[in-house]
Amino acid sequence: SPFRIGGAMPTVFSYFSEVLAREKRGEHLSWLCMFWMIGGIYASAMAWAIIPHYGWSFSMGSAYQFHSWRVFVIVCALPCVSSVVALTFMPESPRFLLEVGKHDEAWMILKQIHDTNMRARGQPEKVFTVTRIKTPKQIDELIEIESDTGTWYRRCFVRIRTELYGIWLTFMRCFNYPVKDNTIKLTAVWFTLSFGYYGLSVWFPDVIKHLQSDEYASRVKHFRNEEVSHFVFNFTLENQIHSNGEYINDRFIMMKFKSVTFEDSLFKNCVFEDITSLNTYFRNCTFVNTTFYNTDLEQYKFVDSELINCTFFHVRTGCQISFDDDYSAYWIYFVNFLGTLAVLPGNIVSALLMDRIGRLTMLGGSMVLSGISCFFLWFGTSESMMIGMLCLYNGLTISAWNSLDVITVELYPTDRRATGFGFLNALCKAAAVLGNLIFGSLVGITKAIPILLASTVLVCGGLVGLRLPDTRTQVLM
Repeated sequence: SPFRIGGAMPTVFSYFSEVLAREKRGEHLSWLCMFWMIGGIYASAMAWAIIPHYGWSFSMGSAYQFHSWRVFVIVCALPCVSSVVALTFMPESPRFLLEVGKHDEAWMILKQIHDTNMRARGQPEKVFTVTRIKTPKQIDELIEIESDTGTWYRRCFVRIRTELYGIWLTFMRCFNYPVKDNTIKLTAVWFTLSFGYYGLSVWFPDVIKHLQSDEYASRVKHFRNEEVSHFVFNFTLENQIHSNGEYINDRFIMMKFKSVTFEDSLFKNCVFEDITSLNTYFRNCTFVNTTFYNTDLEQYKFVDSELINCTFFHVRTGCQISFDDDYSAYWIYFVNFLGTLAVLPGNIVSALLMDRIGRLTMLGGSMVLSGISCFFLWFGTSESMMIGMLCLYNGLTISAWNSLDVITVELYPTDRRATGFGFLNALCKAAAVLGNLIFGSLVGITKAIPILLASTVLVCGGLVGLRLPDTRTQVLM
């Protein structure tokens, strides 16, 4: 799936830019960027609405369980199917048609693009006057020779070799004059923006979860030296630590253990029946003549414990707790939805102002402001404050993403646009992985390094972006 998405992104922007009028190019490309955000809102909203409904699941034996997350995957696949259907009604790229020698079809599509744009301008009477089209140079002369003399596998080999050679040549041309300097600057901007954005995007939820864990742990209840016999436990135990206890002839029936730890305790002649548990462990405990029936207490939950003459019947594997019981899991989807929704205002603003204030001003200003906003993280001491800062950060950063996409599309000529965009998008994902590793490893250790690192790279990337040429009035090559 990521492989297919990575291939679609450069193609979509390159294709759409070929049919846009110059004066509306920045705005319409920004609207296209907004659909990435709309897809994110759709996915996060569906996750929030569907996945926590654990009761939607059903089982087919003990090995296969159809949980609600599978419904979420199906729902998320529907837009992909509709886009494939919509593509069948779209015209082919004129550049591609010229590459394969279909000159008449390319001319007709160019005329269709011209007439559509003229009607949008209010000048439908303006006639398409292009009479000569420059044919792109082709590099498959060897294929024509091999098609008559070679065997089928020889022809396939030559075709693959020629195509790979053509891709390599196109890639290397992104580092030739006159786009070499722009490629180097774009590389720096893409890397810094992706590193800071995705690094903090992962760091934010982990920090919020860490704050939740600390607050939850501060409310833990300790029970020491309990001696309980002939008692029936049929209620939920949550956020508790039981140490040095003795439980004789007790029954634990139809109950839930949530974040419960038993340490150095003895269970003798006890029964555990219909038990579900989350983050529950028995450490250095002893079980004598104890029966476990229809529980999810697997072996890994007994840490350094001794089981003497104990029996297990119908052990349930996997997570049996519901999302209603696991509040932190439910909260993750809600935070993700809010963070994605916060991008909407920034998307609208960037689309409306892209052709008015310019791409460079928006790119540099958005990255610098995003870097400055990182310093407000020093004051994030609660969940609500961190969520508010996450929304602010996402709202400021999206304008940089939109303007960077537009600048990248406009700086490359048509024969290198998809390749250049694809290379920078791949670099973006590599920077995202690096950011996730570095920022994720610092959760719960220090705030200073992630804040200073993200702020520095974003400000530096914004300053480099200001050195790019202005493409607002530039005709696509």
